[in-house]
Amino acid sequence: MNASDREAAWELLCEWTASDSLRKHALAVAASMRAYARVWGEDEERYAVTGLVHDLDYERFPDPETGHPRKGIEELRRRGYPGDVIEAVAGHADYLDVPRESRLARTLYAVDELSGFVMACALVRPTGIEGMKVGSVRKKLKQPSFAAKVDRAQIRRGIEELGVDEGEHIAIVIDALAASAEELGLTSAGAGAGRA
Repeated sequence: MNASDREAAWELLCEWTASDSLRKHALAVAASMRAYARVWGEDEERYAVTGLVHDLDYERFPDPETGHPRKGIEELRRRGYPGDVIEAVAGHADYLDVPRESRLARTLYAVDELSGFVMACALVRPTGIEGMKVGSVRKKLKQPSFAAKVDRAQIRRGIEELGVDEGEHIAIVIDALAASAEELGLTSAGAGAGRA
C-alpha cells in the first residue's frame, strides 16, 4: 500500500463518518499503527490505512448485533481492500470471535482503545499531550470514572496478545499521538475541553 491508498482510505472514512471526534479517533489509531509499523519494519501505509478504516461504519451502523464492523467490512471487500486489513478490522471487535492471527490484527486491537484513552488524558491537561508521561496514563487507567467507556480489559488483552511491555506500549502510543498533536487537537490550544 502507498500514500495514495491512505488518501483513498481517508476519503472513504470522511464519506462514511461526519463526526469530528470519530475522524480524530481514526487518525489517532492510524498514527499509533504507523508507529508500530516503524518499530517492526512493517509497511507503514498498510498499518495506517488499517487504523483509518477500522471504525468506518461505526457512525452509520453502531449496533454490534447487526452493524459495526460488518457493514464496513462489506464495503472494504467491495472496494478490494487486502484480506489482512479486512481480517484486522474484523478482529478488533471481540464479539465477532475472529481470531487475531496476524501482527497487523493484534496491533490494531492493542492500540484502538489505548489511543482513545490517551487522547482523553491529553484533552484534560492544560498542555495537551506535550510532556505526558506513561505514569500519568497508568494512574488514569486505575480511575474507573475517568473515560469510563474505555474498555480497560481490552487494553490489557491487547498488550498481552501483542506481547509487549505495558509501559513501552503506552509510550509508543503517546509519542505517536504527540507527533500528530496539531491534527488531533491535542496541543495546549486544543486541550482543556474535557476539564470540569
